[in-house]
Amino acid sequence: MVLKKLLSLTTLLATIFLTAGIQAQEIYTLKFATLIPADTAWMKAVDVWAQDITHKSNGRRVFKIYSGGVMGDEPDVLRKLRSQQLQGAFFTGYGAGRIFSPARVLEMPFFFKDTSESDHVRDLLMPDIEKGFRENGYELIGWPEVGFIHFFSKQPIRSLDELKTRNIWLWQGDPLGEAFAGAAGIAPIPLSIVDVYTQLSAKHGSIDTVYNAPFGVMAMQWHTRLHYATNVPLTNALGALVIDSRFYNKLPADLQLLLKTTGKDLGILITRQGRIDNQRSIEILKKNGMEFQWDWNESEWQQLLELRDKAAAKLAGTGYIPQSYFDRSRKILDAYRQTKAAHK
Repeated sequence: MVLKKLLSLTTLLATIFLTAGIQAQEIYTLKFATLIPADTAWMKAVDVWAQDITHKSNGRRVFKIYSGGVMGDEPDVLRKLRSQQLQGAFFTGYGAGRIFSPARVLEMPFFFKDTSESDHVRDLLMPDIEKGFRENGYELIGWPEVGFIHFFSKQPIRSLDELKTRNIWLWQGDPLGEAFAGAAGIAPIPLSIVDVYTQLSAKHGSIDTVYNAPFGVMAMQWHTRLHYATNVPLTNALGALVIDSRFYNKLPADLQLLLKTTGKDLGILITRQGRIDNQRSIEILKKNGMEFQWDWNESEWQQLLELRDKAAAKLAGTGYIPQSYFDRSRKILDAYRQTKAAHK
């Protein structure tokens, strides 16, 4: 009888200790928001990333993902991050600029000729950009590329003068867009991105021209209301995978490392996939009747470069993108171009 009681007590104690051990492995839930619509290749990559982290962390790191802008425009998402309703997000450059605006030097219109140039400058600036995000309360864990941005319109766009007559959407509250529009003498229509499709669809909508990457135009269904696009892109838009530092700093070291390493890989994957998807999207849009036009001549190109420099001066004057970031980026780019030319 005594032996049976001892065995029962031993079993009970073992159960208690085992349960306590399981409970000691705290589960960290990361609520993550993005404008990327569900059922796109990019969103599927994010979903796979979340599942992979959950698996590798043995269930200690789980996600709740809110796609397709259900948490609102990027300023709305940022407010929810600050109030800790969310812990992470995939931002475009517009949202990233609200955290650390100097990073948007990488989005200056007509700055890079190709992706090899933007990749090179971004890689060398990245340590400072990561530091800037961290000092502003966010951990930058990945740097996916949105892609080259084109104008898309209901009406033809065959010159800068013609562009100025269009009702162009401006992402509301975007200092970079405002600076370039001001330099070009364009009066855009400020709207939240979540209102763009409605205004394009309305019989007397306020806009007839937008800007986005080809894949983005299709993913957000804007292309169904548009007929023309510019051949030459304005800029190569960036993205950012960010985690609120208050949440990140509470994680065990192994989960921090897991987020950093897999986040970097996710950024690289989306960038590679995005370059393919954007090119395919152009082909699909053309096949469906969208006309790509306006190959800028040398005179127009010089005029656009002057507008870029005028916008850059304004952004430097306000401190949105300090002059030191412009100077450093140009120095890196000039050196890269010289090395590339020498190799040729």
